[in-house]
Amino acid sequence: MRQVALVTGSSRGIGLATAEVLAKAGFAVALNGPADNEELKSAVAKVSEYGGPVVAAPFDVTDCTEYAAKLSCIEDTLGPLTTLVNNAGVGVLQRGDLLDVTEASWERCVNVNAKALFFLSQSFARRLLSRKRDDERFYSIVNVTSSNAVAVAVQRSEYCASKAAAAMISRTLAVRLGAENIAVYDVQPGLIATEMTAPVIESYQKRAEDGLTLFPRVGTPAEIGAIITSLATGKLPYVTGQAISADAGMLVPRF
Repeated sequence: MRQVALVTGSSRGIGLATAEVLAKAGFAVALNGPADNEELKSAVAKVSEYGGPVVAAPFDVTDCTEYAAKLSCIEDTLGPLTTLVNNAGVGVLQRGDLLDVTEASWERCVNVNAKALFFLSQSFARRLLSRKRDDERFYSIVNVTSSNAVAVAVQRSEYCASKAAAAMISRTLAVRLGAENIAVYDVQPGLIATEMTAPVIESYQKRAEDGLTLFPRVGTPAEIGAIITSLATGKLPYVTGQAISADAGMLVPRF
């Protein structure tokens, strides 16, 4: 049977690249964005070029009341889900002193980056545990957090806090779901060229060339998609609950 994945936040960036690599690997893929707009339709068309089943799944990831209906709709079209990629994420409303962080920016980061990840994973896991899974397919949750789950960016403190929460959620899910043979991973991208980082990517590239990362360059969404697909296809057997530092060695301690 074909594996079936839902990738949140997949109308562009890392999410779209991940959907593409999954489709190339033979997955049926549900692409998610907050609205059924032209960006999501374009993403669906792009992923459909790889020949596998693809469906749009527009919904607001922060609205927990939608999860059951949306997951059912995906399964009615593509078949039983095997894989959840929690990629949807937001940055801060404004970089600056943590003493000036607003409640609105805090809640935005936490609601999308941590709360939605927790409760969508909960809904997905409940669905899997409610039925027999004897088809030998690989089941997993892959959470996309950030290097800032462990490394401080003082001008984006609320973002760091939300990603640290997401990293801990990944570990708690792994502990709960291990006995059910559902793997959970935490992919922590470093300096990646996406729409979100576009305003600062030139400075990131310069810092990478100056030695911030061991490979002297920024990463690409396709590279993160390849990592996620390796995990989702069980290419790291006997591994769960681990953080994958996809950061070109940026956080390796050095003297």
